[in-house]
Amino acid sequence: MSSDATSPAAATTDPRPGDDEIITWWGLVIEGYHATQDRLMGAIADRFAITPAAFDILLRLVRSPDHRMPMTRLAREAALSSGGFTKVADRMAAAGLLRREPCPADRRVTYAALTDHGRTVAEQARATGAQVLRDRVLAPLGTEQAAALAEAMRTLREANTEQ
Repeated sequence: MSSDATSPAAATTDPRPGDDEIITWWGLVIEGYHATQDRLMGAIADRFAITPAAFDILLRLVRSPDHRMPMTRLAREAALSSGGFTKVADRMAAAGLLRREPCPADRRVTYAALTDHGRTVAEQARATGAQVLRDRVLAPLGTEQAAALAEAMRTLREANTEQ
């Protein structure tokens, strides 16, 4: 007698994880992320006295052409409300990390641009962050597993981002 996918024997050998197992897997992803993010942001806060949101904004700006971006786009990419972004940008401007620049072609657009001090802090914070990640992600996982983790997270981001 041949066995097919609809037979009772096939149903009991389902290779998919059970409810508890998949929930546990996801819990481990979250716990690993939080533990690593806490180490990363602790090092950044200790050395540069900046918040996670400010660190994210600095990284986005230092990697952008001319080290500037439209403020509305920057707020959206940093996943901040306009009010929340304004507060962070105000604090960063007061600390001399960024300045607001009007767009010469469109009065409705204002850019957030790194100051020289902001660029220096961004580059130093990026180097510190990279070292923490080398120690806390790359060392335990190795290059191949770290790259696979990044690719898996990219896949999840794409699968779960509303278009």
